[in-house]
Amino acid sequence: MSMQAPRVLDRRQVAKPWGRTKLPPPFSNVGDEPIGEIWFESAGAPLDLLIKYLFTSEKLSIQVHPSDEQAAAYGLASGKEECWLVLDAEEGAKLGIGTCEPLSSEELHASALDGSLEQLIDWKPVSRGDFYYIPAGTVHAIGAGVTLVEVQQNADITYRLYDYGRRRELHLDKGVKAAGAIPYPDQLGAQIDLNEERQLVAGPKFDLWLGKGWPSQGLGDEVAQLIPLTGSISAGGVTANAGECLICSPCTEFEVAHDTKLLIAQARSVD
Repeated sequence: MSMQAPRVLDRRQVAKPWGRTKLPPPFSNVGDEPIGEIWFESAGAPLDLLIKYLFTSEKLSIQVHPSDEQAAAYGLASGKEECWLVLDAEEGAKLGIGTCEPLSSEELHASALDGSLEQLIDWKPVSRGDFYYIPAGTVHAIGAGVTLVEVQQNADITYRLYDYGRRRELHLDKGVKAAGAIPYPDQLGAQIDLNEERQLVAGPKFDLWLGKGWPSQGLGDEVAQLIPLTGSISAGGVTANAGECLICSPCTEFEVAHDTKLLIAQARSVD
């Protein structure tokens, strides 16, 4: 078992052109740059999972992430699978997940070049409590006006296919090779009551639970990251409030405030 004394992870704000200058509580932006993401990190000790909050005022690029096998071909440690839990969405907000119809590699490449890919993405209306698991290879984009929590394999690997004319690098060759431009399997998404207790993800790369304490079954030996969406949690004299992330061993006892909504993320053990 990996033993980890409870501690609050470092929090880093990441500026993005599609971010916001004003962040929702409990966060605040002390600068002038638009903040798109907040990362929870561990100094000197890389984590298997990266937890992020995302705040959008414009659409993110249409992008794709490689699988572990594809990433290994480029000498990278892992690919990236991720999931999204929507905490807030403005009227008309959408998430782009998968394509409306299957596209060949040639069709995907051509539509990325001429901009028609934006119309070929399946843009899904989004609201608070929407949950989606995004396997590697899924062509996807987050629309404007969305606040969500993202849990992902800790690999900063994003291949942009289309970026609405922004002057940022695209990665068409690698992105097209990594992509499975097909409709999204509906069974990978759900509308979640944030007050209930349930498992949201059961592998293959990580597990994710929503609740107020350790899940009654299915917990592995790896350290876990605990994210209070509201309220607070305390363990071993360490307290994490909403907007923070606590890391600890799964055997740790902790207390939660009565109004706490808690996410627990844990990487799957590698044999």
